[in-house]
Amino acid sequence: MTAPRALPDTKTLLQVCDSTWPPASATQHGAWTIREGQGGGQRVSSATENWPTTEADLHIAEAAMRALGQDLIFQIRPGEEALDEMLAHHGYDIVDPVNIYAIPIEEMLVEKAPLVSGFQIWPPLAIMTELWEEAGINAGRRAVMERAPMPKTALFGRSDDQPAGVAFVAVQGGIAMLHALEVVPALRRLGTARNILLTAAAWAAENGAEVFSLIVTKGNHAANPLYASLGMRLVGHYNYRKKLTPG
Repeated sequence: MTAPRALPDTKTLLQVCDSTWPPASATQHGAWTIREGQGGGQRVSSATENWPTTEADLHIAEAAMRALGQDLIFQIRPGEEALDEMLAHHGYDIVDPVNIYAIPIEEMLVEKAPLVSGFQIWPPLAIMTELWEEAGINAGRRAVMERAPMPKTALFGRSDDQPAGVAFVAVQGGIAMLHALEVVPALRRLGTARNILLTAAAWAAENGAEVFSLIVTKGNHAANPLYASLGMRLVGHYNYRKKLTPG
């Protein structure tokens, strides 16, 4: 009997997430990596620590983010509890705690999306851009997809014979990472998201992926059960700390 494939750890999956959803730039400032998001969202605009930091380091990161005209936001990864406590002490609030899911790609291939329910298209069609725009995936976020240098594609889902959803997937180091999954509100609960995921997994397998993964906020009460129903494993967490009030 073949042993189940070991899944990547949280650190590896976060590195793949950074690669497949890249910032406009990432520079080193003392103990920090500072990302320039250019409107691409908090993931590509957050600061991370390169080694354990202290109170004396905090102003360096804050000054660098202010110089870019960005919000003050830090990504807190596993093992960075001291940073989390320091930021809480300085008035940073937790925002968008995140779950990380992964699954061996062969397990995603057991089920196939129905015919004409999902399509792999790059570059995205105009209707796909419109669906993303309506869902708040603006030009800055779509520019992140354009920057990704590895094999990638957009996914287009149809339900009830209508344009129903979109997503983006890329493969780095044998790991596929899905991003920007959006389904038209009026067409939810028709299997659109599931069909898009299955279409993405089929494309990823053809492009060398051995693992399929994605990241979703803990508060997304529709998506988390869907990913669990597909057999995806919850393999890690992280959160952000953001300065929501001045001072």
